[in-house]
Amino acid sequence: MAKKKTSAGTPATTALTAAGTAFTVHAYEHDPAAPSYGEEAAQALGVDPARVFKTLIASVDGGLTVAIVPVSATLDLKALAAAVGGKRAAMADPAAAERTTGYVLGGISPLGQRKRLPTALDASAADHETVCVSAGRRGLEVELSPTDLAALTDAVLAPIARNS
Repeated sequence: MAKKKTSAGTPATTALTAAGTAFTVHAYEHDPAAPSYGEEAAQALGVDPARVFKTLIASVDGGLTVAIVPVSATLDLKALAAAVGGKRAAMADPAAAERTTGYVLGGISPLGQRKRLPTALDASAADHETVCVSAGRRGLEVELSPTDLAALTDAVLAPIARNS
């Protein structure tokens, strides 16, 4: 996987470049009417949905936490809370998620966020040589190794997804 420069850098691609991490940027035409940003990305890129991960922001015991799960699955809030040492989890307020990460919904990347949050990456990521996550904008994905993703986000690897 080679580094691929893009004229439209995002905080996520800037963070990857600064870290010297190998990654590939994939752009596609985003359809605002698409019912699922992640599934749209998987289909547009021709990638198995199990390798495309969505970034969700949850509130665990009152603090925001990042959850990275396959687009083909749903987040198990109880498992997320347990993974980060909490008791209760709920999806975060969308406005708080955008304000804290610096990204808009549908384009929240786990990389280059405005504020570093506790992060959990679904254990299924380890089953793949590379995974795709949002590069920080709708219609832009970044592909990298799950090991690099976990290292750059200080993520705990845990079974936090359930099949939909």
